[in-house]
Amino acid sequence: MTESTHPAASDHLPSFITAPGETDVLMVVMAIILLLFVLMVGVLYFRLHALPERFAHKKVQFEIVCVLALLAMFTHTHIFWIAGLLLALIDFPAVYSDGSRDQLRKSLPKTREKARIKVQTDCRKISDRLSFSSHLTIILPCIPA
Repeated sequence: MTESTHPAASDHLPSFITAPGETDVLMVVMAIILLLFVLMVGVLYFRLHALPERFAHKKVQFEIVCVLALLAMFTHTHIFWIAGLLLALIDFPAVYSDGSRDQLRKSLPKTREKARIKVQTDCRKISDRLSFSSHLTIILPCIPA
């Protein structure tokens, strides 16, 4: 049987038009490209959801961030992912490890002294601003020296 083109078709047909019964190469190539693209988008999605877990520093923090990321992925509630990311970015000090108790105990008096000096200085500045005359001075309750 001879193959002839339709009488309404032009003499020159583009290369992507296939004859009946032949394999459409363009469709096969586009199906492979679409499959690879969907696979790459899925990998990017899962890597983005695992981003807070990569930032988590300590074991307890890592577990909480993992649970928040899973909740965000399965419920499609983005606030869980944002909370996990913020929690992962905060580096909490190790308060209960052996070495930090001594360090914490040594640093508290220094911090308390700095705060006391700052409050006294602020109280003096405020009382100097609020003194109306030499015989009328407003006395603010300040921490004694």
